[in-house]
Amino acid sequence: MDFDFSDDQQQLRDAVAKWVEKGYSFERRCGITAAGGFSREAYNELAELGLAGLYVSEDDGGLNMGPVEGMVVMEQLGRGMVLEPLAQTLVCCGVIGAYAGADVKAAWLPGMASGEKLVVLAHQERKARYRADVCDTVATAAGDGWTVSGTKHLVPAGDQADAFVVPAMAKGRMALFVVERGAAGVATRGYLTQDGGRAADVTLTHSPATLITTDGQTALAHGIDIGIAALCAEAVGVMDQTLAITVDYMNTRKQFGVAIATFQALRHRVADMKMQLELARSMSYYASLKLNAPTDERRRAMARAKYQLGTSMRFVGQQAVQLHGGIGVTDEYIVSHCFKKLTQLELTWGDTLHHLGEVSARMQDTAGVFA
Repeated sequence: MDFDFSDDQQQLRDAVAKWVEKGYSFERRCGITAAGGFSREAYNELAELGLAGLYVSEDDGGLNMGPVEGMVVMEQLGRGMVLEPLAQTLVCCGVIGAYAGADVKAAWLPGMASGEKLVVLAHQERKARYRADVCDTVATAAGDGWTVSGTKHLVPAGDQADAFVVPAMAKGRMALFVVERGAAGVATRGYLTQDGGRAADVTLTHSPATLITTDGQTALAHGIDIGIAALCAEAVGVMDQTLAITVDYMNTRKQFGVAIATFQALRHRVADMKMQLELARSMSYYASLKLNAPTDERRRAMARAKYQLGTSMRFVGQQAVQLHGGIGVTDEYIVSHCFKKLTQLELTWGDTLHHLGEVSARMQDTAGVFA
């Protein structure tokens, strides 16, 4: 199989890498965290590069690209630990583009592609943990439209977004809706997350909503898989940067008059970090290449990829902190932020144990088919 990137994909990667290097320094990131964990200015810069429209058709003002381009972009954003939720834009554009009617697409996709409208997925409920099929939010028909009532937690940039994609139970079946943040009955409570980003709890009380699809379970599962693939690529970027910083530190930090990079035991630990990074990179490729596969095959691939990425993130993050010593946990030094980012990514879209269970369950289902 040919894993070489096309010229267009390399140019896209280089453009994003250049923006991260020159436009999203560690100092700027710290400033964004201090200001609340989200910068609309930084998000607009990503949109100006065309990244918000990556999964939007050309007819709706987007670039009409696919999962490999999404992987290329998210890996570079991971290297800068970018706080702005571009992955959420990819998820919501993918869901609306694949499942919404023409009128809903026309109303939302052009604005999302241009960066004018930031739409995020609001699906997590407190008792659901990582189960996407648990939903207490209720949708009620109201004339020609719908209203939605319920509470969603850990909504990325939830108090800054323009609208939400919301799963809700409609007539006993999960459906997906678009709810505007400025609509009646919408209340948000924002807060900083562990990695320095921003999230919010969103409460909906008979809030007007626009129906995306009545097959909400299928659409939500697809959206979550888009998010997992994007996260895998982002995590590879964070780990790549973490390893590079650690190697540079070991080449400059001295004990007994020599750089600690010359100590064989420490070199072996760095080699193990590199091995985990490359395992993660290969599974990130696997996840992106399976994103358009049939549903069962796609879901198995995402669970396998997220399990390996979770294992690798934990190992790389912990080893980086240990090899740095005390400085590795100080807020002023970048490695502590890398570790926090990797920890949060491991817990997003289902933690490692959750996906280990998913892998096991799907293997048993497959074995049952051939029994």
